[in-house]
Amino acid sequence: MEKLKKKWWHNAVVYQIYPRSFNDSTGDGIGDINGIIAKLDHIKQLGANIIWLSPVNQSPMDDNGYDISDYYDIAPEYGTLADMESLIAEAKKRDIKILMDLVVNHTSDEHPWFIESKSSVDNPKRDWYIWKDPKADGSEPNNWESFFTPKAWELDKNSNQYYLHLFSKKQPDLNWANPEVRAAIHDVLHFWLKKGIGGFRMDVINMIGKPSDFPDATIFDEGVAGWEHWANNMLCHQYLREIYKKVLSHYDVMTVGETPFTTTLDGRFYSHPDRHEISMIFQFEHVSIDREEHNAVRKPFDLIQYKEIMSRWQIDLYQKGWNSLYWSNHDQPRTVSRYGCDSDEYRTISAKMLGTVTHLMSGTPYVYQGEEIGMTNKTFTDIAEFNDLMAKFHYQKILASGRSAEQALDFLNYFSRDHARLPMQWDNSVNAGFSTGTPWLALNDNQAQVNAQAERENEHSIFHYYRQLIALRKSAAYGDLITYGQYQLLDKDDPDVYAYLRLYEGKILLVIANFSKQTLTRSYTGEINKIILNNYARQPVSLDKVELAPYQALVIDISQ
Repeated sequence: MEKLKKKWWHNAVVYQIYPRSFNDSTGDGIGDINGIIAKLDHIKQLGANIIWLSPVNQSPMDDNGYDISDYYDIAPEYGTLADMESLIAEAKKRDIKILMDLVVNHTSDEHPWFIESKSSVDNPKRDWYIWKDPKADGSEPNNWESFFTPKAWELDKNSNQYYLHLFSKKQPDLNWANPEVRAAIHDVLHFWLKKGIGGFRMDVINMIGKPSDFPDATIFDEGVAGWEHWANNMLCHQYLREIYKKVLSHYDVMTVGETPFTTTLDGRFYSHPDRHEISMIFQFEHVSIDREEHNAVRKPFDLIQYKEIMSRWQIDLYQKGWNSLYWSNHDQPRTVSRYGCDSDEYRTISAKMLGTVTHLMSGTPYVYQGEEIGMTNKTFTDIAEFNDLMAKFHYQKILASGRSAEQALDFLNYFSRDHARLPMQWDNSVNAGFSTGTPWLALNDNQAQVNAQAERENEHSIFHYYRQLIALRKSAAYGDLITYGQYQLLDKDDPDVYAYLRLYEGKILLVIANFSKQTLTRSYTGEINKIILNNYARQPVSLDKVELAPYQALVIDISQ
């Protein structure tokens, strides 16, 4: 098989920053760009060499920046364009590239484009958004749903037409069928790339192609109704190829698309280098195991299913595309609370185990702010404490299904996006060192035990273990094996242990992870040449009988 041409981002590690919650330099309770600059050395020490910055563009903040009102300027609560240029320059000094969040499926309803579009049916920008007449009975043009509201259409009474919004009604969808819209977006990309950024994370980019006949949805039990028509269709691929040809091909950059409802075949369509679309995608299969998000129902996490999903993506995209590797982001609850154990006894151990599982796979790993110090979910006691639009929508949906407020809170305490958006815990000072003012979202209450300063000062911490994981990916001895090696799952039906091999040019690594609180015994084929990583002090002496402590992770060189 012909090998993939090596790219600079193949062995990169991405650190995601949610600016609002990262570090506040002004005391207004909101994180900002100068706050990020002040903490660049934390990211440099960790070893990450790309920062994915959640949106910092001008925005009314209906959806915390994912509703952009000016693509060319910075939201004043985050700073200025000069601050952004300074961040790009300061990151470059540390060999860190900035990945900006490109939110172009929709804009804010306060964007000048939409204000013009809404002003009149004859306005030249009317066709920059998706406007449709009501049905004969006055109802919505079709039965599509929105992620944040029951219906994806909002009526404008002045023109008696509906506009489409797959998210909040303050996030109208752009009409990508209009070449003027596409050209305007291409200009935005050029503007930022010329400032020296390293690429883009593309928000819900697989939703930009809408079929011109806007047919009714027929699938209602697998996600937001309508996805069968607007997710991953051929129009989307055509628009991405156009972006590549007119913009991306002129720069050496990395792109990652956020793409719900994708299969591994879709993954190859998006990320096979010969298709000239994007570098990689975020798939969502593995973060959908423990819940039915559409119906807001929690399910048990199934390790066998997780292994099947991850193995399928590892194998199907091998030499035919590229994987992104992640447990969490700004839309997911905290990794250690969700998949490990956030008790005092096992928080550190299980966080290290979870990091090991993803960082030893082929693909580009993503570390979400606070993951590297083992930040946890918070216990919310009232719906009023939540900021997240989706949490409030799910709360109403749960009540409407006949469940109680207590059951609704229980679901949100597992899954709300606000867990990831709690301010970063830097130290044990006031507000965990995040802000001298009142934080925009109340902090968690465990900063004394969980903070970056304590993690950096403890050589056995999660932070230093993550440093080892990242250094291993970039090492001369094992870097190519981890980045480009083949993957082979072991014991696929083991419900408690995830074990797999990585193989490359005669070298073999065995990765073993105990996902349970029990001490287990397992046996594997081969001889121990060297224990590369272990989140416990006690070392195994033979693979014939490996005793695995609760949440133990091992990376062993078993090359012949």
